[in-house]
Amino acid sequence: MRWSDPDSLGHVNHARALSLIEDARLAMTAGGPGDRGIILARLEVDYLRQLYYRTGERLCVRSWVTRLGTKSLTVRQELVQDDAVAIRADVVLVLFDFATDTSRAMTDGERAHWTRFLR
Repeated sequence: MRWSDPDSLGHVNHARALSLIEDARLAMTAGGPGDRGIILARLEVDYLRQLYYRTGERLCVRSWVTRLGTKSLTVRQELVQDDAVAIRADVVLVLFDFATDTSRAMTDGERAHWTRFLR
């Protein structure tokens, strides 16, 4: 966690927590084929318990793919603190062609990349 993450009560602000989840999601796309041609289409978040800032603490974000479609995929992410899920997010990512400003079909290489995370 970063020094700027908590509010005055020591709770991690929800927007900061979502940026931690986003960082983990971006790590999943890094190095994969088409890693620059994916956009976030939907984000559903359940805040299950408060997150607290603790100097030097490292949080765990578990991420896996729950659905692979033709032009999109769904990723489930859980941010864990003290061995309990604090935030659960379901994220729909759409493969996107920025030149034509439209969604596009997943390539075989992209499907192979995302299948590694399929659960």
